[in-house]
Amino acid sequence: MKKKKNVFIEGAISPDFIANSIAKHQSKHTIGAHNIFLGQIRADEVDGKKVAAIEYSTYEAMALEKLDEIRESAFEKFNLTCMHIYHSLGVVNAGEICFFVFVSSERRKEVYTATEAIVNRIKEEVPIFGKEIFEDETHQWKVNS
Repeated sequence: MKKKKNVFIEGAISPDFIANSIAKHQSKHTIGAHNIFLGQIRADEVDGKKVAAIEYSTYEAMALEKLDEIRESAFEKFNLTCMHIYHSLGVVNAGEICFFVFVSSERRKEVYTATEAIVNRIKEEVPIFGKEIFEDETHQWKVNS
């Protein structure tokens, strides 16, 4: 049984982490296109209160199993060269990045459709939970939209 790659990062995903991920692909000359999805924390207003942060938690073993399934399925369905998925755990403040999907292929059309399908499956199927933390320090579980 192969070991599942840990895709969880404690806290926000930094711009340096994203830039380094992109830079590592410059030596891969069969890639003609990359597509990136970045999920950022919005300072939504809910019932008159502003979201200051989201605290993410997960059932890690279950989430990693599901993410591996989504990854394998994407490689079967789309002609991908590379795919990377990262998601934050813990507290991520408004304005910071919490979700990073990076898809590469020989051609651009493939990366567009693959990225959308991967992101949608992750949001629908992976047990990652977000607790909205408001400026007044109250909180509630987030409902994905």
